[in-house]
Amino acid sequence: MLVVLADARFDPKDADRVRAVARPMIEASRAEPGCAGYDYAFDLVEPDLMRARELWRDEQALKDHFATPHMATFLKALRELQPRSVSVTCYELGPERKMPSAA
Repeated sequence: MLVVLADARFDPKDADRVRAVARPMIEASRAEPGCAGYDYAFDLVEPDLMRARELWRDEQALKDHFATPHMATFLKALRELQPRSVSVTCYELGPERKMPSAA
């Protein structure tokens, strides 16, 4: 499984526009066969920071995602919003393990 984590900074006044652009992307991406999770959220402490978390079955599923029409539409709209910064990282997830105790 692949995990994609992204951070993007926008002018806080554009938050509603960002949500309007992101919602169709989220809905369409979640419907893709290789998608195991797809979420965007604004940070509670930093209102200009939007974080994304994506879970993909494998590399081919992620490559297929890149080729979708909704990805092209989203990227065009994202460029128009002119984020202050964007950073994206991809990790390969290992096997699930028991959560360590906090006590």
